Amino acid sequence: MRRIQRLPDTLINQIAAGEVVERPASVVKELVENSLDAGAARIEIEVESGGARLIRVRDDGVGIDCDDLALALTSHATSKIRGIEELEAVASFGFRGEALASMASISRLRLRSRHQEAEHGWEVLAEGGAPGEPRPASQPVGTTIEIRDLFFNVPARRKFLKAERTEFGHIDQFCRRIALAHPDVALRLTHNGRRVLDLPAAASESGRVARLKAALGEGFMAHAIPLEHEASGMRLTGWVARPAFSRAGTDQQLFYVNGRVVRDRVIAHAVRRAFADVLHYSRHPAFVLSLSLDPAEVDVNVHPAKTEVRFRRSGMVHDFLFSALSRLLARSVPQPVAGGSPPAAISPPSPAVPASERVASPQLDSSQRQYRFALANHPSSARESGRAYGALLDSALRDARPAPVAPEAVSLAADGDLPLGHALAHVHGVYIIAQNAQGLVIVDAHAAAERVAYEKLKAAWAASRVPRQPLLLPVTVSVSEPEADQAESWLATFAELGLVVDRAGPTQLRVRELPAPLRHADADQLLRDMLDEMTRDGQSDVVERRINALLSRMACHGAIRANRRLQREEMDALLRDMEATERSGQCNHGRPTWMQVSMKDLDRLFMRGQ
Repeated sequence: MRRIQRLPDTLINQIAAGEVVERPASVVKELVENSLDAGAARIEIEVESGGARLIRVRDDGVGIDCDDLALALTSHATSKIRGIEELEAVASFGFRGEALASMASISRLRLRSRHQEAEHGWEVLAEGGAPGEPRPASQPVGTTIEIRDLFFNVPARRKFLKAERTEFGHIDQFCRRIALAHPDVALRLTHNGRRVLDLPAAASESGRVARLKAALGEGFMAHAIPLEHEASGMRLTGWVARPAFSRAGTDQQLFYVNGRVVRDRVIAHAVRRAFADVLHYSRHPAFVLSLSLDPAEVDVNVHPAKTEVRFRRSGMVHDFLFSALSRLLARSVPQPVAGGSPPAAISPPSPAVPASERVASPQLDSSQRQYRFALANHPSSARESGRAYGALLDSALRDARPAPVAPEAVSLAADGDLPLGHALAHVHGVYIIAQNAQGLVIVDAHAAAERVAYEKLKAAWAASRVPRQPLLLPVTVSVSEPEADQAESWLATFAELGLVVDRAGPTQLRVRELPAPLRHADADQLLRDMLDEMTRDGQSDVVERRINALLSRMACHGAIRANRRLQREEMDALLRDMEATERSGQCNHGRPTWMQVSMKDLDRLFMRGQ
């Protein structure tokens, strides 16, 4: 029988290296973040063989004092925190003090540094273990760290490294992402003697845009909308690509919290919810966003690589992000493109109606007033509730159909005053051709009318209380006891969403009422989906998604059908509705509703002036 014994320090550090140093890119991440913590204005990264042979990171930060050099390579030695109070509000990237010790245990490490107040530099060496004694070295103010032969003494780890190209790709990706979070720091990346990145410090907006192009390409920048939003002690800045620039994956989703690249389920859920109405379910948005908030409000000590965080008030953060993104997308318009040509780098003019006026609650007509009266006086009446609900939606659909505009009223405005201009023709009963100050506008009439109708249906729905449909026979749902306990704490939230649930036993929940639009839904599955989402994300939008899906289908059936010929007055009325409707750049399924062809594009097509 083996007796319990303490592991050797070298083995402890090698085990810790498994958490911190997954691959060469992990080394680069830790060293670059240390340079940023040291106040570096310039960071140079040299890599050979994808980082397996050499990683050298040089900075011009404050440097390390000679007496601290060897200590910096020992476990849990750090200058960044002193006690639990500082840990709870840590603002630096590194703070655990295990990264350098872990690297020293699995490589041949050389640490050279000169403190800003020292006359010359010093260096210390470590080869697969404890560091040696410091000795004088030539070094400008700042720090240089060399990591050679990564995993040379841990062959089992080394064999899991991928091809050189793959490993360097991870390093390159990290450098481009960290460069976006810290535009004021110059950064250079070299691989096998070839310069890959050379980004000067970006003191101006044009410099930051140049970094954005270098990181995500010209295509992203051509579709990017700047975002700046501040509330409740939080500030969100960055760029969001228009929905037309959606992706098959999440490779162009960068999110920073206080300058740190992170992944977080609260953030992911807020983004997914904000884009739900403008993207096809199989597509993903592209964005570069930075959230700044009090360090005490976010816990970064939840993952060894510090890539995950935990917000102390996650609900508030979620609502802040969702609100900021929703407002931005509501004001966005599709990017102008010429037929067959790459997207242009300019945007069409903003809609004439101010954003603050576009989501005004609809006026209640007589059928809607009857609907509210029915809700207030007969909430349990399934027949009256269903009839009133249908009247509400019928009314909203009537309002969504474009009203004719008098020709004389249309002719009073110049093309330049109207973002979508004036209608010229209806091609094959599908596309509206219009003229505006920039050139031609092509509109998918059905898709545009569908979006207008959908937004009006949503506004009508949001302006009313959620109608509920009592079930003839309540549905009993069996869950685990912890799930039942959790559900019991959410009963009020369920009721606000139109779902009346009570606890029927230690492991049983009983559904008594459903939201009226979902009265034919599977109550068992609906409740389980909501429980899953609320357990995972802290909240659920299952009901909202399903109701919106129903409203979307109704809008589709009520919209203009293909091959129906529209009069010019009807076409102009639709264009005006689009200008006054949020998210009118995309239909309910995420397809563009209109595109701009500029005069320059037309001249190029016909080779005018060439």
